[in-house]
Amino acid sequence: MSTIASAARLHVLRRNNVTVTGDPAGRPIVFAHGFGCSQEVWHAVAPRFEVDHRVVLFDAVGSGGSDLAAYDPARHDSLHGYADDLLEILDALDLHDAVFVGHSVAAMVGVLASNVDPSRFGALVLVGPSPRYLDDDGYTGGFSRADIDGLLDALDANHLGWSETMAPLIMGNPARPELGSELTESFCSVDPRIASQFARVTFLSDNRRDLEHVRTPTLVLQCSEDLIAPPAVGRYVHEQISGSRFVQLAATGHCPNLSAPEELVAEITAFVR
Repeated sequence: MSTIASAARLHVLRRNNVTVTGDPAGRPIVFAHGFGCSQEVWHAVAPRFEVDHRVVLFDAVGSGGSDLAAYDPARHDSLHGYADDLLEILDALDLHDAVFVGHSVAAMVGVLASNVDPSRFGALVLVGPSPRYLDDDGYTGGFSRADIDGLLDALDANHLGWSETMAPLIMGNPARPELGSELTESFCSVDPRIASQFARVTFLSDNRRDLEHVRTPTLVLQCSEDLIAPPAVGRYVHEQISGSRFVQLAATGHCPNLSAPEELVAEITAFVR
């Protein structure tokens, strides 16, 4: 590898705070976090795959330990920009046949990236996915335009207050308030300017037409009592991706990686075995 190519590779890995653990010769498994989070949300899941997988974690640009200076309001004004980032990570690590596990909005990032370069992907695991959060004619996304506008206005007006209110609702599991507190802390750590733009990109995206182009084997995992991605959304994703498998989890809320890691690990393992 040339010095220039090596430097470019290191730049990508540092920009996205990429960490690699597990078996270097194992099948790669890549975990991607959702809005307001970082790779830390996989702390109870990812280590379980280190025995026989090359485990890759990263922070989306603008999140966690990523290089905030690399955040580009133009590039990251679309989920396609995040998909390009993902493809650059896979290229930098020279990964093929990777298992991609994407939570929430990262699920659609994985869909977009796999459609661009399917050779990099061997399986998609979509955890609480939604191709469109807004309701539309004949489609239930779970939110009206007024709902989304109110959510975004509240975020702009008071980022910390919004995080303290919304994170526990998104997490669900009110009997386990420590989980809501963990998500709140993650939400509050994001730069308000970046959080505002990423929220708009997330909640105003429409990736329904991208689903029919997926050719990678796909598992759709749907949580119970999910405020962000109701049951009809998970079913829709499953129906639009030919040959996909659908599993209704017992886990409640929107973040089974935190609330039900054992169940999530079991379903991923069964799918990729």
